[in-house]
Amino acid sequence: MTIHRLLQNSPLEPDDIHRPVTAYEQTLRTLGLSDRSDPITLMVAKTVIEIGQTGIRDPAQISQLAIKAIGDV
Repeated sequence: MTIHRLLQNSPLEPDDIHRPVTAYEQTLRTLGLSDRSDPITLMVAKTVIEIGQTGIRDPAQISQLAIKAIGDV
């Protein structure tokens, strides 16, 4: 639920929240992360949100870019 906490005070419309949440879940699955209390999930959530703020709307593309960004850290 990490991403939900970060988005709760966001000015995004409910339909717009669906994209980063979908990208976040997809990224966690791809990285094999299931423990939402693991600190890396917060980093994933922040990265997904940052990428989503660039105007990219496709959750799969956001997820791919987040995985790449996290791998570059």
